[in-house]
Amino acid sequence: MILVLKENVTEQQVSSFAKQFEAQGLVCHVSTGTQTTIMGLVGDTSKIDIDDVRANPLVADVKRVTEPYKAANRKFHPADTVVSFAGVKIGGPYFAVMAGPCSVETETQIIGVAESVKRSGATVLRGGAFKPRTSPYAFQGLHSEGLRLLSLAKAATGLPIVTEIMNPAHLDLFDDVDVIQVGARNMQNFELLKELGHCKKPILLKRGLANTIEEFLMSAEYIMAGGNNQVILCERGIRTYETFTRNTLDLSAVPILKHLSHLPVIVDPSHATGIPWLVEPLSKAAIAAGADGLMIEVHNDPPHALSDGAQSLTPEQFDAVMHSVKRQLEFEGRNMVCTLKN
Repeated sequence: MILVLKENVTEQQVSSFAKQFEAQGLVCHVSTGTQTTIMGLVGDTSKIDIDDVRANPLVADVKRVTEPYKAANRKFHPADTVVSFAGVKIGGPYFAVMAGPCSVETETQIIGVAESVKRSGATVLRGGAFKPRTSPYAFQGLHSEGLRLLSLAKAATGLPIVTEIMNPAHLDLFDDVDVIQVGARNMQNFELLKELGHCKKPILLKRGLANTIEEFLMSAEYIMAGGNNQVILCERGIRTYETFTRNTLDLSAVPILKHLSHLPVIVDPSHATGIPWLVEPLSKAAIAAGADGLMIEVHNDPPHALSDGAQSLTPEQFDAVMHSVKRQLEFEGRNMVCTLKN
């Protein structure tokens, strides 16, 4: 349920009003704009009499929300959410680029790639320490050693890091990680999502291989229901009948998600296509569709990468893509904001 409050209500009035609903077991989300204050009620609102609420002198209007996702719903939070961490901002007017190898392999590799993507303008270093693979015989990542190497790259370059978690039991290992990624295969791992809802770090949630947009938003809702509102959505392609590309990049999901939700939306053209030469045009198309950022795979030696080398860009190719990305952003009057320490 959404309550649109009248203009000029005070913080004290809003707080007192919210406590009335919290006493009934509801969770209140308050969004204050320049002219309007919106109070979203999450929980069993069936017993609330709309006419009684509408009669309250603080209330201008009352609406029931029919969508199953509440906290992620733009009706609850009309303004774009901006997720901030380590000098980087994603969402609203702010754009960010996450780049790095699919898997962390060696200290030389990850630090070298980090230095090169930073020179090209990347704002976040991506790299997998834990790698879910289709084959049990494929390289599964370096695990805790991979996280240690990511921390070394972070210390050397100042780039914040994003990496994937697969098991909530590993959370203690992620202390130095700035953004925790939930991969496509774990999008509906609800026990993991609930645990991350109690985490104080931003969560990058990737869309599942064959999940609908509503299912995607419901997974974000699991995280937000636990109290963590720092969620970044990532469209990374879905499985279709097409076989030319690894997946099919659903660019229509970007404006749809931004229409339905206030959360930032980024695009991963590397996993979506599996083809390096498609990364540049689809990165530009993602920006035109309204994406708040990109996630791109970059490896210093793609032919010898331990995972997903075929879809990775070389540092030189990534530099060329970043030139195109910057031109596209300038054309649209957007910017990348990053105040890194080093």
